[in-house]
Amino acid sequence: MQNSWNDADLQSSIQEFSGTPELAAELAELVYVSRLLGSENSLVMHGGGNTSVKCELVDMVGNRVDVLLIKASGVDLSRVTGHDYTPVKLAPLRNLGHLFKENDRISDEELQRFSTKEFKHILLLNLFSLTDHIAEKRLTPSIETLLHAFLPHRYILHTHSLALLTLSNQPDGETICREVLGTGFGSVPYIKPGLHLALSALDAYEKHREIEGLVLQKHGLATFGNTAREAYDRMIEAVTRIEKRIDAAGRKHFAKSPLPLAIAPLEDVAPIIRGACVEEKIPGMRDYDEFILDFRTSPEILDYVNSADLVKMSRKGAMTPDFIIRTKNRPLVVPAPDAEDPAGFRNSVHEAVERYREEYTTYFDTQKEASGIDVRMLDPLPRVVLVPGLGLFGLGRTFDAASVNADIAESTASAILDAETLGCFESINDRQVFEIEYWDMEQAKMNKVHNDVLAGKVVMVSGAASGIGLATAKAFRSKGAELVILDLSREALDSAAAEIGGNALAITCDVTSREDVRAAFLGACRKFGGIDIVVSNVGAAFQGRIGDVSDAVLRKSFELNFFSHQYISQEAVRIMRLQGTGGVLLYNVSKQAVNPGPDFGPYGLPKAATMFLVRQYALDHGRDGIRANGINADRIRTGLLTAEMIKSRSNARGLSEREYMAGNLLQLEVTAEDVAQAFVHLALETKTTGSIITVDGGNIAAALR
Repeated sequence: MQNSWNDADLQSSIQEFSGTPELAAELAELVYVSRLLGSENSLVMHGGGNTSVKCELVDMVGNRVDVLLIKASGVDLSRVTGHDYTPVKLAPLRNLGHLFKENDRISDEELQRFSTKEFKHILLLNLFSLTDHIAEKRLTPSIETLLHAFLPHRYILHTHSLALLTLSNQPDGETICREVLGTGFGSVPYIKPGLHLALSALDAYEKHREIEGLVLQKHGLATFGNTAREAYDRMIEAVTRIEKRIDAAGRKHFAKSPLPLAIAPLEDVAPIIRGACVEEKIPGMRDYDEFILDFRTSPEILDYVNSADLVKMSRKGAMTPDFIIRTKNRPLVVPAPDAEDPAGFRNSVHEAVERYREEYTTYFDTQKEASGIDVRMLDPLPRVVLVPGLGLFGLGRTFDAASVNADIAESTASAILDAETLGCFESINDRQVFEIEYWDMEQAKMNKVHNDVLAGKVVMVSGAASGIGLATAKAFRSKGAELVILDLSREALDSAAAEIGGNALAITCDVTSREDVRAAFLGACRKFGGIDIVVSNVGAAFQGRIGDVSDAVLRKSFELNFFSHQYISQEAVRIMRLQGTGGVLLYNVSKQAVNPGPDFGPYGLPKAATMFLVRQYALDHGRDGIRANGINADRIRTGLLTAEMIKSRSNARGLSEREYMAGNLLQLEVTAEDVAQAFVHLALETKTTGSIITVDGGNIAAALR
């Protein structure tokens, strides 16, 4: 492993703290070294790992106090700042360690049962009043605060090095680690983080005070130092020695499972998996909690998922307990997708998910009774799916969460292959897994994430680079949905995606081209796993006196204002049926559909057809759980109703522009944002279909009757 320490970069980090003298100078070095560790996925991943420094600070009344600055729970080391560290008074915590250490009557089991409530109370009681940032950010001291406090070293770095885990997750892992690292590292058997682990770490240090670090078996690697650089150099040197040991073993050839002659494409496989891994919010209501999917493949991933021993290897558990709260202890393995038998694959996936549910429920019931922990079961669905012949998926309620789980799964695949090459991969047992997965200190990390009402949903919006489309995309994003945005201009789409934020997938698409539309839906399946809601929004106001208009103009208007909606709807229905979880089709129709204007026949005729298209989809696909609804809007400032058109129309009527735009019963101008909120409303109305609602401020002539 490369040592990335750079003194010039360190000085830049120190400059960040020049304006905050109340923070210890040592913290600048700690932030710098933490970011170095966090930038290396093979050391820490997504909130894992921990770093700390002990220093002297001045309290509010001028007293000098020894303080431990430790990374707050769940903070990502790669993006850590000085305000992500929790200051804790050191002396009371060390006194606690001495108190328990000297009490020989306390058993290991009693130490393990040292409650989370007591643990939190002790830490919160000893928070040091450095600034008010703790209250503002609601930082929680790390669950490993006591380990860092009990050990005397100034700087302590703790990682979940995959190389180390490859060695320690073996039946004789402790022996192998000692052979590779020598006497410079102590060893602590696997113990759940908390008081018992902290006391065991202190005991290992006191037996060999010259050690440079500790191997926390099946958990991670800790190194110490009087300076940040010393602790970092020791970490990199130790991991490098381990990596050389792994490399020397080479990579064993793993026997392959037989695969179908043709593997089904990703864009067909993803919606099937996504549709199988759902929970109904209310049984029988066809309203589901869904996941976003993130797909990964590589030669190494294929070596893993194509192995004849895949099922056996995948059931051995997580590389480190830190992964369990995100990915669960085991992934779901499905059969290879045969391109010649899509129905068979779909059935086998649903059967595999059902078995996974049953096995997880049995695991929960068994361990809850054995442990005596009074908790409610989390959802019994997988967070990683392994697909022979194709690759793997990470599942999450957001794309970011899915990507985290895919990252972990990808790294785990490589590490398990290495571990099986060295010997036999062996993780912690189900009882230990349960104690981590249902430990409220670990669950607190995940509970900090609050998902909005449309989290897990994928929404496609056409004409999304401006006007109603852009406003609608923003409105759905604000409710937690992942977005696929379509428009003709790459430049306009990129600008819109930047404005929307998040992970919006921007696809250039001519919606009058069935090939373009199909490609857009395939792209959505590759990126997110499927589609749940489609807002078919594109239109243009073709004009002409109906008795004079050319066939070419009328056909062009029908292509854009009617057939584009049909192309989008058909592709959406195909994906929604693969998922089997229903879906929502939403259409931007127009008041022209029921209240035509003079010389607007070329626009109004296809819009009237589109209004009936809405009802036909509601009629024909309600049995698939697919809802179809539309909006009739009027006088919205968009590319259709330009400033020039507003001026000419208001002048023709002898009105001011304001009077013209507010020419409705409420005498209020209707905006693109008003239409966008109506689309969101319809998406959330789970028992409404075949409906056309008006968003026009009130126009009796355009009212449906």
